[in-house]
Order: sequence, then structure tokens, then C-alpha cells
Amino acid sequence: MRGGLLSSSRSAIRSSTPVTRPRAPCTRNLATVITKPAASYKPDIESRTPPYPKLLKRLHEVRRVLGSSRQLTLAEKILYSHLDNPEEALLSNTDNGLNIRGNANLKLKPDRVAMQDASAQMALLQFMTCNLPSTAVPASIHCDHMIVGERGADVDLPESIKGNKEVFDFLESAAKKYGIEFWPPGAGIIHQTVLENYAAPGLMMLGTDSHTPNAGGLGAIAIGVGGADAVDALVDAPWELKAPKILGVRLEGQLSGWASPKDVILALAGKLTVRGGTGYIIEYHGPGVDSLSCTGMATMCNMGAEVGATTSLFPFSTRHISYLESTHRRYIALQAQTIASSSSIHNLLRADEGAHYDEEITIDLSTLEPHINGPFTPDLSTPLSVFSKAVKSNNWPETVSAGLIGSCTNSSYQDMRRAEDLVKQASAAGLKPATDFFITPGSEQIRATLDRDSTLSTFEDAGGIVLANACGPCIGQWKRTDNISKGDSNAIFTSYNRNFRGRNDGNPETMNFLASPEIVTAMSYAGTTSFNPLTDTITTPSGDLFRFSPPGGAELPEFGFETGNPDFLPTSGAPSPSTQVVVSPTSDRLALLEPFAPFPDHDLHGLKVLYKVTGKCTTDTISAAGPWLKYKGHLPNISANTLIGAANAATGEVNVAYDVDGSTSGIPELAQKWKDQGIEWLVVAEDNYGEGSAREHAALQPRFLGGRVILAKSFARIHETNLKKQGVVPLTFANGEDYEKINACDEVSTEGLYDVLKSGGKGEVKVVVKKKDGSEVVIKTKHTLSEDQCGFILAGSALNLLAKMKRT
Repeated sequence: MRGGLLSSSRSAIRSSTPVTRPRAPCTRNLATVITKPAASYKPDIESRTPPYPKLLKRLHEVRRVLGSSRQLTLAEKILYSHLDNPEEALLSNTDNGLNIRGNANLKLKPDRVAMQDASAQMALLQFMTCNLPSTAVPASIHCDHMIVGERGADVDLPESIKGNKEVFDFLESAAKKYGIEFWPPGAGIIHQTVLENYAAPGLMMLGTDSHTPNAGGLGAIAIGVGGADAVDALVDAPWELKAPKILGVRLEGQLSGWASPKDVILALAGKLTVRGGTGYIIEYHGPGVDSLSCTGMATMCNMGAEVGATTSLFPFSTRHISYLESTHRRYIALQAQTIASSSSIHNLLRADEGAHYDEEITIDLSTLEPHINGPFTPDLSTPLSVFSKAVKSNNWPETVSAGLIGSCTNSSYQDMRRAEDLVKQASAAGLKPATDFFITPGSEQIRATLDRDSTLSTFEDAGGIVLANACGPCIGQWKRTDNISKGDSNAIFTSYNRNFRGRNDGNPETMNFLASPEIVTAMSYAGTTSFNPLTDTITTPSGDLFRFSPPGGAELPEFGFETGNPDFLPTSGAPSPSTQVVVSPTSDRLALLEPFAPFPDHDLHGLKVLYKVTGKCTTDTISAAGPWLKYKGHLPNISANTLIGAANAATGEVNVAYDVDGSTSGIPELAQKWKDQGIEWLVVAEDNYGEGSAREHAALQPRFLGGRVILAKSFARIHETNLKKQGVVPLTFANGEDYEKINACDEVSTEGLYDVLKSGGKGEVKVVVKKKDGSEVVIKTKHTLSEDQCGFILAGSALNLLAKMKRT
């Protein structure tokens, strides 16, 4: 069953013996180094191989429907080959197939689902209401978000496991019961682990994390979604997507010197902005593709989320072959190579020659220089050569307070070896990092291989701190031990993908500048934000002037990847129906869910504007991470952080809401007060509302507290879908200037909304605003509701609708 829920029920699914697998000691020193998977671990080759015969057959059907001469992009080939009914999807509302992009509602059948531990909790709580014995498609859970980064992996990992035992036990027991592969804490970050084990050319997968497109580096269509969308695939219901437009990015030339794949996407983000990719798939192509490593391609696809793209992907490349073979998947490489070398009409893994892109950008890799993006937004892109001027003109801090490399975006073997090269250069000159320097391996495979090749000891000997194989500081799980206090303005340099205000350490004055691992490493040694490693020098302890040489590093390990600690390998994907899943009725971490009420049989009346937001309002703003991650499985508790990062349009205050009588409180407190009084409400916001992560809590929490409508200038794709799934109506201003006509505490009614819902999305919606003085303002709005989405909202949520369909 999919979709929305739900208020909390404290009744429990009981078990006397929670499933808990013994863990090996969580120290890097005790990790077992082995050169092949443990004998007891045999990956399911069939479930990890895309269903190529089925996809090729479906591609043939697509060719029949659209005509064999129709030239298709790579993204279209893979997407359309996963359609539940190609003829219906491609010919309905598309001028008989002539205008598919941006018009067709694609109903797709993904091959696989991946979930990280924070979002998996709510996804599984929803899936459990379906009463199915197992998932309909292969799935995996990755415990990476709930592990703190502070003093190093040896200390942080066991403490995080202990502190989150209840949640990890729940996830592991659910995984065992329903046949989901479970990667335990310490195994690695979801996106790196997926790249190493599940991603494959031609695959289509959904992931409950916005950076799921990382798998596009290996030629997959991988899309970040909320938990309710993931449940669609888990129960074998078609997953709906408005057919994206295709943005072609042609790569020419070859990277050299300090330039890296990270710089390609940092520069592209500056061109497109955080909204420029909305409604598009980014498809890389051109002669420059073959010069990039597979993991470099993954870095670029990962950060496509920062420009709002549905996903990003690369065509099949010889680099894919070498990466698949190095990660023990030669069987996939051989099949993919055969398909990629076939004639274009049967070639699933490359675009047809002459395929049309809706927009196209050309990037010359040969002339690209390193870029630094930030602070506070990933699209503020500055070339390194002029960054020192930007520091001075913007009065940014001159001192680097911390350098952090790794994360899902830049934790590959190649990334770490290039950073190591710089560390070795500096160490040979007698230099140590001038600031705290943290290193996060992306997976146990990466960590163990780096350990074998002495890369980790190089970092540690230089004074670096190696954190657990987890997200850590990138998603706010960072306990700083320096002298930076909340409110202190400071600059950090990271190789991460996102840099919203307060995201990493909870301090809204921490400026996170995004760069490649190489630039972050160099900045950590210089200790100053105005340093340019291409031209500037550092004075060594002996008084000499030291300048870095351009970094080098192997793309793949010469002696293959190590598996590492065998206790970090996943559980079997075979279901165990007798396994009991535990949710204690007294838990403050987990709570079962109850259905939301259905939509009334009339338009909405008597809504009040809870809050009018000004400026950027990300999913971090709506549902903060960091210490709140522990409540991801408990909707009532996590709802206490709803919109606490939002700025008041009238006063500029953050998390200060005004009631009708002028009294003030926090936003979630006022929402709860109104809910208790039976008052439903809406939020008014500006552009790209819900930008950032895929966290569906940013939709669930407002719904739980009585939110009915979000009225914004525009929405981020994933969040807009999540709102609909949970029964919240997303409306946009037909005229953006009308944002000025509505204020907090105004009373609002809708006109035409109920008719739109009953007609399956046909018609227009107006919002009637009653001001405090009794006057009324009518505001025209737009919507993107499909027929299915109207059904979700009428039923109260997508999950409610699925439950109703199942009963009938």
C-alpha cells in the first residue's frame, strides 16, 4: 500500500525476541582483510542483474508504438522500456506520441528499490500495512544516516549502534521478514554501496534519498523518491512520473591538472541554478565521456539533485566495463557490452544517433578549472582563480575552520588516492593540516582497500581523523569538538553535495564551501580561504616555500578491491515470514501509523495561513535532520520540528509564528494548537519550495499537524510529489506577484478544487483570501495534479487509496 498516513498508533506488533545479528568489533584495526567475499556470503546474481531480455522486448514494443525511425535518447530508452503499458502511456495526451516529454504520465515498473536507514523507517511502516509476505522487487536497506561523526570510526560507530539499537533492530527484523537485503551500520553509504553492488547499465531503480541518481554514473536510471513512492514499487503498483524533458550535456576534451569531475557539476550548477534542472533528466554525452572514470561520472550524477533534475545518467562506456569487473560483476559487463555494441534499434544503452535534446549545454573539459560553490546554496559557483576576490568582496571568513572529504559524492578509491597524493607532498615538506581534517570512506570495500594500500595511515599520520563509513557530517551528524560555537561565523570546506544553512553542524553561521576532495585537502593545509593551490605557496617549518603539484591517483586499485569486515556484508534477500517485527507501544523512536482522514466532499473552507515563508525553504527547513534523525520512525515526535528553520516573511524571524490574537510561538506549536482547535491550515512560500532531500517527513509532518494546502511560487519535484502522496494539495501562484496579497492568519477557502479532484485533474483552482478587515482577495492558482494523484488526495493519501483498492 502506498502513501500517506497517518497519525500514530501505539499498538505494537509484538515479539519476544527481536532479531539482532552479532556484530564484529567496530574498529578499523580489527577489520578482517580478505580478497574475495566471505564464503558464507553469496550475492544473488539474478536479482542484481537487470532483466535485459525483458527490457529489450519492451524496447521493441516501444519502437512499434512510436515508429522504428523515431530517434530516442538514452534516458527515453531506459524509461520507456520500464513502462507498464507503453501504448497507453506514450499515446495518451501526447498528440499521438509526438509530444511525450512534459506531457505523458508514465506508469513505470522499476527493477529495484534502495532505502537508507532514516527514510526506510517510514517506508517500512507504510509497507507493513499492506500485509504482503515479501517485496515485489529486490530491495535493500543501508544503515548510514544515523551514525555520528566526531572522534573517529573506532569510537563513533559502536556508540551510534548502541544509541540506535531499537531502530536498527526494527530495520533488520523487517528486512529479514520481507526479504530485503540489510546492510548494517558501518557497511557504507547507500549510494556508494549501490554503485558497488546493484547499479548497472539499463537498470531502473528508486531510492528513498535525493542523491539516488549517483547510480547514473553506471548507466542506470536511478530516481530519488519519498517512502510512499518506494512502496509503489515494493507492492508491484505502477509508479507514476510526468515524462521528463531531456537536457543534453555534451562533454568535449579531457580533464587535466587540478580539474576533476566534481568541478564539472559545480560549474554546471552555477549555469543552471538550483531550479534549472527541474522537470529534466540530464543526459551526458559526447567524446569527453570516455575520459571520465565510472566513479567520476557518479559524482556528477549525484549532484544533479542540486539543480533539481529528475535524474542524470551516462551512456555505456569502457570505464563501466572495468568498474563492473573490479567489483566482481563481469557477468553484467559482458551482457551490457553485447547490448551496447548492437545496432541502434536494439541498443538499450546508448542514445540513437541524432536524438533530440530539449536543451543542450557544451562543456570543454580541457579548459575547465576548479570551482568552489557556496556558501548556503550549491549553485553559487566561483572559479578558483577568482575565489580569493570573492572572499574579500563578500566578507567571508579568511580562516578555514575544518576540511572534510568523502561522503557519497566523493569517497571513491580514485578520490581518496588523489587526496592522498597531496597529503604525501605536504608531509614530505614537513607540513601538517592547518585545521581539523576529516576523511569519510564511502563503504567498507573502499575503507578496507585504502587500509591495505596504506592510504588511511597516510591520512592518520598527517593528523587526519578517519570517520565511519557513513554520512556523518554531510547530513548533520557532526559533533564538533573545536572552539566553534553556535552563532560563530566560520568557513568549512567539504567535498559534499549540499551546503544549506545549518545543515552540517546545526550552526546557521557555518559557511560550507563545496569543492573537490583535492581542493578541500589543499585548503586544509593552507588554513586560509583565499589560498589558490595552483599558484600560491605555503611556508614550511624550515622556512621554505612549498607549492603543491597537480594531484594524481589510480582510478581503480591495482590489486583489486578488498571486502573488509565480513560482518558488514548484507543479510540474505530471502524472506522469512515467521520473523516478528517489533514496534514497542512505549517507544519514542518508532510508532505505527494510522490513516489520514479523506478529503471532504466539498471545497476547503476556513483554512488559516499558518505561516508565510520568505526566502529558501528546503526540506531541511521543513524537517531538520541532525539530532532529529532519531525520530524518523515516530511521526508525532518528529513533527515537533516542522518548519523550525523557516523565516517569517513579515518580520524575518526564524520559527516565530503569530496567532490571530498577536501572541507568538514556534511554528509547530501553533500548528498543534490549531489542530487541537480543529483549524486546518496552509503555508505560503516562494520559489522551489521543498528543495533538497527526498525526505517525505517534510510532507508527512504538515499533514499530521493539520496542513491541507501549500501555496508557493514553485515546487521542487520530489517534494511536490510527496505532498500529493500524503494528501496535501500543492498549488502555485498563477501570478507570482500575488504572493504579496496573502499574509499569515488570513482566512482562506478554495474554489474549484473539489471539482478538479473529482474530474481527475481537469479545471482550475482559485484561492479566496479573507483579510482581517473583512475584505476579500481572489488569487488564481495552477496545479499539476494527475488523475491518480487526485485519487490520492480524495482518499486522504496514496496509502489509503491502495488499501481501498485492495479491499475491493
